[in-house]
Amino acid sequence: MTRTPSPLAPARPDVTADGAPGAPAQAPEPAEPRRGTLATYGELPRLAGKAFLPIAFLARLPFSMITIGTLLLVTTTTGSLALGGLASAAAAVGTALGGPTQGSLADRIGQRKVLLVVVPLNVLAVVALVQAASTGATSGVILGAAALVGAFAPQVGPLARVRWIAMTQHRPRTLLAAMGYESTADEIGFVLGPALVGILASVWSPQAAMLFAAAVCAIFGLAFALHPTATPGAPKPSAAAQAAAGADAHGSFVGLLRRVLVPVLGMLAMGMLFGSTQTAVTSFMRDAGAEEQAGLVYAVLGFGSAITALAVVALPASFGARSRWVSFASGLTVTAVLAFLAGGSGSLGALIGALALLGLFVGPVMVTIFTVGGDLSPSSRSGAAMTMLASANVVGVALGASVGGQVAEGVGTAAAFALPAVAAVLLVVTGLSLRSRPAHVDTTALPQAPGVV
Repeated sequence: MTRTPSPLAPARPDVTADGAPGAPAQAPEPAEPRRGTLATYGELPRLAGKAFLPIAFLARLPFSMITIGTLLLVTTTTGSLALGGLASAAAAVGTALGGPTQGSLADRIGQRKVLLVVVPLNVLAVVALVQAASTGATSGVILGAAALVGAFAPQVGPLARVRWIAMTQHRPRTLLAAMGYESTADEIGFVLGPALVGILASVWSPQAAMLFAAAVCAIFGLAFALHPTATPGAPKPSAAAQAAAGADAHGSFVGLLRRVLVPVLGMLAMGMLFGSTQTAVTSFMRDAGAEEQAGLVYAVLGFGSAITALAVVALPASFGARSRWVSFASGLTVTAVLAFLAGGSGSLGALIGALALLGLFVGPVMVTIFTVGGDLSPSSRSGAAMTMLASANVVGVALGASVGGQVAEGVGTAAAFALPAVAAVLLVVTGLSLRSRPAHVDTTALPQAPGVV
């Protein structure tokens, strides 16, 4: 096996990574002009249209409100923190199952058709959950409704990345900028979403917070579905592409998972880092008698990540994907150890400083994992691949939070801060295993996003 080339230096389609003959040669594409970082980011609204960026950002906001909103709604209405936690977990499981399903369907029949069905179903599921929790329904009904909320949550972030892949063909630097922007949008959303839930729940009620999320989903989710950048379903892959990439990679979940297994495992580890860190911070603030401020402290990590995700495009082309992954994951490991020491010291200032440093390495790793996932997946399955990565992150967050909570309760807060360091080490290990051959790009099967110029 050979090292995966950086998306900044794509492999020749007629020669495999180890020099063996591959797919028939295609006409060389003109090299992407070298631009400054700001000019590269300026290409994004030109490609997609100025309205796309705010629409896609607001459309993904409800996704970041679901987990905490479900937890708060069920806990408040039933008086049971345990049931609230189960409902939140049910929503996460629903997302893990529904996300790749949405992605696979979008690859086959197009994003617009999928989203025009999923968005209304998600709104109905949220209303059903609010109704069930508020009227004293059985635990089974509440958990079922929560699972449906997660399953029908529109996969805006992953599907937006698929659109960028289609719009930035043969422009690897612009694609890297798009992935950096998407990671930043995700980070801001996952800071802003829970904050909105807290504000709306305090001013009105948890029910109002969930219904607000449903309203935002209805308006901007449909706008995202109807935007001209929505990719159509991909035509059947050519015989040459199936021979080069393997028919199972185009036709089966297992085949695709095998191709993108390394980035999926990396995203699972990243989710574990998020979940365990959030739980450890909550335990730390509870010990300090200020548990309600845990979200604000944890948000420090998100702000640092949002900044450095945008800076990835400025890295030199010679700094390949594998090198970026391993280097920044190593930085995560070091700063996670600092967070462990800060958590044990009892100093809030030290913990905030350690979280700020930790966040600086999160963004580049996230951008790299998503970029590698797109690089390894067949063009006709990019929707399924991106939603797999997002779902792996959701599962990792739930796993990290669950294990972290048990460690914090059974051993103590200081021990809980060791789990993010373990997750960071797993990220280093997965990065070192990144030696898979890149997927062949079948231009006849590539979903074309028209964009707006």
